[in-house]
Amino acid sequence: MPLSPEVVTRARERVGSFVRRKYHFDALVGIGGTAAVYAATHRNGTRVALKVLHPELALIADIQARFLREGYVANRIAHEGVVRVVDDDDDETFHTVFLVLELLEGETIAERVAHTAASMDESVQWGDRLLDILAAAHDVGVVHRDIKPENLFLTRSGTLKLLDFGIARLLDGSSATRSGLLLGTPAFMSPEQASGHARDVDARSDLWSTGAVLFRLIADRPVHLARSPAEQMLFAATQPAPKLETVVPGISARLGNVVDRALAFERADRWQDARTMRTALREAVGTNR
Repeated sequence: MPLSPEVVTRARERVGSFVRRKYHFDALVGIGGTAAVYAATHRNGTRVALKVLHPELALIADIQARFLREGYVANRIAHEGVVRVVDDDDDETFHTVFLVLELLEGETIAERVAHTAASMDESVQWGDRLLDILAAAHDVGVVHRDIKPENLFLTRSGTLKLLDFGIARLLDGSSATRSGLLLGTPAFMSPEQASGHARDVDARSDLWSTGAVLFRLIADRPVHLARSPAEQMLFAATQPAPKLETVVPGISARLGNVVDRALAFERADRWQDARTMRTALREAVGTNR
């Protein structure tokens, strides 16, 4: 959904100001549907990122709770591929809340492939690293629920970071979202997510989305071709994914099978955990990364 001019203008106006008399907004890094992200400097000289919830959304208790909960969820995962959330606070001037995160320099995979198609080796490397992060997340009961190229960040040093745990679900049953609320991104939603079956979403849903990312990178198209996000969601909820080899003729059968199994319509037919899928991916391409 396009951002309103008011949201963009307000986000830009913050640059050069302070929040809580300790964080200086240095530059606007990006604006999304729920928040604006800034490069900032603490008064002690530490460089950080500030993720500020759009004020109109801060008025909705459920959204504010989900936004703040990102810090508690992400920090449960002991992996370098998860962005550290070091603080949260409220912005009295704009009547909203914000998170303080480690500052990343680089680009998302979505930005990278927008101007340069991913090579097969890059696609496999990124899939391998993502599965390693997911294994650590799933070990502590965290399901991300929004795996997509826009949430995969490549730092300048080459580290892959998984962003935005704002809609993650804790498998201990706690959740900051209303029951039945549809969350995720249509092109990368598992069938159970697209169908609105929130209770069925588990680690295997993340693996379906990982398969969708690999499919997108290797085939240079989404799993389901559709005319709109709504139609993509409908297809995800009702149609099996096409076999990768039917879209990419000549693809290695073993690699195709890894992706196809991740994209199985029924959860029981998918890879059952991230480590098993990661091992299969490595074996398919003959690597010991």
